[in-house]
Amino acid sequence: MGKSRESRRHRASEELTERVLRATGARGFELGPRLQALWGGYGDLWRGELSTERGVASVIVKDVRPPDDDGTLAHRRKLRSYRVEQSFYARFAERLGDRARVARAIGLSSSHGALLTVLEDLEQARYSTQGRFTSSEVASSLAWLAAFHATFLGESPEELWKVGTYWHLDTRPAELSRMREGSLRAGAVAIDHRLSAARFRTFVHGDAKPDNVCRARDGSVAFVDFQYVGGGVGVKDVAYLLNCCLAPNEYEKGLPRWLDAYFAALRAALEQKLEPNELVALEREWRELFPVAWLDFYRFLQGWAPGSYDPDPFSEALVKQVLAPPLRKL
Repeated sequence: MGKSRESRRHRASEELTERVLRATGARGFELGPRLQALWGGYGDLWRGELSTERGVASVIVKDVRPPDDDGTLAHRRKLRSYRVEQSFYARFAERLGDRARVARAIGLSSSHGALLTVLEDLEQARYSTQGRFTSSEVASSLAWLAAFHATFLGESPEELWKVGTYWHLDTRPAELSRMREGSLRAGAVAIDHRLSAARFRTFVHGDAKPDNVCRARDGSVAFVDFQYVGGGVGVKDVAYLLNCCLAPNEYEKGLPRWLDAYFAALRAALEQKLEPNELVALEREWRELFPVAWLDFYRFLQGWAPGSYDPDPFSEALVKQVLAPPLRKL
């Protein structure tokens, strides 16, 4: 039995090596340790060494092997998310340059439902996800988001999600149905419509949490995991990041300060792209939409794990403010 398992692992390793070589055109590949399983049993994340004409480089291999189609919306959402990520790396990532650091895509392939993404190993560039997420890293992350949003402002998210974020209402009907009755559940569609009707739209990362931020000692950051990148207003990413970084008792005092930091970075990133009056209009619109974006994610949490996320006073006060007539009709 042990030899049989070892033989299967060896064949799987050889098969993955062949796929990496085909995707990258490299001379050789040595598979290293498995870093983690992908969410929901959809494959694995590996580290390995790629041999090319330039030498040997450490790479990260995202090997997506979806389970059998069970016909559910959740399966379709996850499968599409990996395709969207490959589209982002293939079509858009290089445009970010040094403004918003991401891993360089070395090889992409898709065959018979399996997807393979070979990326630069950011640890070799001295980035890490280890340690406590500090205030300076929150600031760097907001600056990264501002540069990302500025780069893709006004563009159509072709081959990405039409509406980015993993909690988008149209892809989460089950979570909506599990919510307790009340103003937030009743206003979920109005919240979504208001965000979608924004004049200024860009690409959002869609999963901008600290776990997806790699940090360097010089204070710079790089983002990973672009499965839910798509169209939207930038404050969706900002609301999610700050929700993850602040405790509920810090919301009231902390959010205005961090919002100011984000918009200062956004103005600097857009000053050569927009006229002064357009900058003013964008900031006004997105500041007004920040509470709406906050409630959009808060709505998801209340349905994703009912009872696990206690209603907090700050968010509950926003429910009353944002969904008070006549805003409910917007």
